[in-house]
Amino acid sequence: MDGETRKTEFQTAGGEKLAAALELPRGAPRAYALFAHCFTCSKDIKAAREIARALRKRGFAVLRFDFTGLGGSEGDFANTNFSSNVADLVSAADYMRKEFEAPDILIGHSLGGAAAIVAAKHIPELKGVAVIGAPAEADHVTMQLGEQRAEIEEKGVATVRLAGRPFTIKKQFLDDLSGQTVIDCAGDLKKPLLIMHAPLDQTVGVENATRIFIAAKHPKSFISLDTADHLLSDVKDAHYAAGVLAAWAVRYVGYEEPLEEETGAAPAVADFKGGARARTVPGEPFAVALSVDGHRLVIDAGKEEGGSDLGPNPTRTVEGALAACGVMTMHMYARRKKWDLRAAEIDVRREASQDSHVPYVLEKTIRLEGALDDAQRERLHEIADKCPVHRMLTDHVEILSRMS
Repeated sequence: MDGETRKTEFQTAGGEKLAAALELPRGAPRAYALFAHCFTCSKDIKAAREIARALRKRGFAVLRFDFTGLGGSEGDFANTNFSSNVADLVSAADYMRKEFEAPDILIGHSLGGAAAIVAAKHIPELKGVAVIGAPAEADHVTMQLGEQRAEIEEKGVATVRLAGRPFTIKKQFLDDLSGQTVIDCAGDLKKPLLIMHAPLDQTVGVENATRIFIAAKHPKSFISLDTADHLLSDVKDAHYAAGVLAAWAVRYVGYEEPLEEETGAAPAVADFKGGARARTVPGEPFAVALSVDGHRLVIDAGKEEGGSDLGPNPTRTVEGALAACGVMTMHMYARRKKWDLRAAEIDVRREASQDSHVPYVLEKTIRLEGALDDAQRERLHEIADKCPVHRMLTDHVEILSRMS
């Protein structure tokens, strides 16, 4: 398991409780991110969920939440507008700052991206802003209202069906949109900006990305999402966006490598040839990243010992080395003798009465498969007990320790 999804909630300045989900990676987060969903969507839309969880696998903690009046959040959507969305983002950042850490990265999808650009100036800790399919002007969303925009202008309110669901839209919503200056805020952002947009986006045209990019100051980056649709409904597109976002964010959030990559690779430690090198894993009480002749793995203490159980503990690793070395040595010997050893298996366990960190007695059980006579089996048993690790553990070993 790469982490957990923790349900939570926080209050806006107006007192409404907003429903949220915090994606927490295994181990200490490399950085915290805040995600703003698209217009009339929710925190649980596929793009928000998949991007947040893909970032979680890369070591990021991500808070996604429902804007006021949407999803599981309190409040009346009819009384919300773009300005209230910006205020909700600021309230979410305040909550993260109080309960965890202020967000390092602010991510916005569609109109949530425009809100992220505007809200960024109110979140001083931000190290970067990333937008996906964002409009260059907030009032771009009125294109989704069709002919009912005129009804809203005339009557002050109308029920509009968006994505198959009815929403009450008031004239104050339109008035608020017309007063927003997303492009100006992009120009004044003073934060690294990542713009991701699909060239074939039928909801928010890619020319919006061009306008935002031209307005923004460096450092700024643009990534094409190729054939993705506006909602990133294909999981592969969402995961690609998350991968690009994580790689971009690394430059600004401080850590060189995530604790755990999506592939399950070990954390970074400089390759070490001719021996073994262990290095502390940032944010972990006991875990170490290990390089053995350039091969990487993680060593850790179990949770009952205060660790995170990210890998075997050191004594288990010694037991593993003894078992593996015995199997390898038997196969080498059998190959030279041209014996029919098809498979070999060794179990190594401590005696139950021994302390978990002082393995005075190790019990080794050997199993062999193949057309072997009794003499061959006995000889292979002897060979297993002559493997280099067995000899290292049973013979006198002198360790010379020095400071570098």
